[in-house]
Amino acid sequence: MLELFVPLSCLFFLLSLIPGRHQKYTAIIAWISIVCVLISGVPAWIEETNLLYPVMAALSLPFLWATIRMLLQDQVVVYQLTRAAGVSFLIYAPFAFYEPLGNALISIVVKQTGLFLSFFRFPFDQVLWNTLQHGHFRVEIILACTGIQAIAIMLGVAAAVPTTWKQKGIAFLLIVPTVYILNLFRNTGVVIAYTEQWFTWLPDITGNPEPGYASFFWAHNIIAEGLALVFLIILAYELFRLIPTLADFAADLIDAYRVEVMNIVGKGR
Repeated sequence: MLELFVPLSCLFFLLSLIPGRHQKYTAIIAWISIVCVLISGVPAWIEETNLLYPVMAALSLPFLWATIRMLLQDQVVVYQLTRAAGVSFLIYAPFAFYEPLGNALISIVVKQTGLFLSFFRFPFDQVLWNTLQHGHFRVEIILACTGIQAIAIMLGVAAAVPTTWKQKGIAFLLIVPTVYILNLFRNTGVVIAYTEQWFTWLPDITGNPEPGYASFFWAHNIIAEGLALVFLIILAYELFRLIPTLADFAADLIDAYRVEVMNIVGKGR
């Protein structure tokens, strides 16, 4: 099912970028599809003991209901949010759905992660085109490890409101090189921490029988993702400073969802 919902959500988010009577309905289908993607991935994330995405999946259900209601009411702020998602998909889709392009990006990231490891004088072997090994442990680099998702999301956020060409250029330079380079540091840290088994002293709460997996869990799923979330919040703050109307959009969006959730709860009583 996941293979169906991902391209479906991509298609309808792109269609929602085209103004017209259809826009609210393509947006609704797009949001339903992306929530289905999140829900479909829950069993795999739970198996991997990845805590962030199951929580997001649970929160996506009330979010979806409120979003549909506001789209049917033609609330501009939700159209802006949908535009941000559509632009994100426009950037991400070529790498996700055209395998040679996605593999080319992965290959570049593998080589550059290797350069970072060499800079820190950390011995490793590239045992496959997308896999780095040290000792008995190896790390496979996939598209999610390239930073393209975070780049696409942040560029989409920057596109949620009208901006000048100068703001567009500065936002691009603020987002793309910064996220890409910091992602290489992230990959490097995960490779070193996992293959060196830095976190064997922490409790193994994964239930995964694979030897040494607990260190990967703590390095990748907890520490790396936690730091990435903190960084994205800081980056969003800098975007708000660069594009003040983006901060207004964020405030209006939070207020719109707060009011809509209160309306839903009130009607449910």
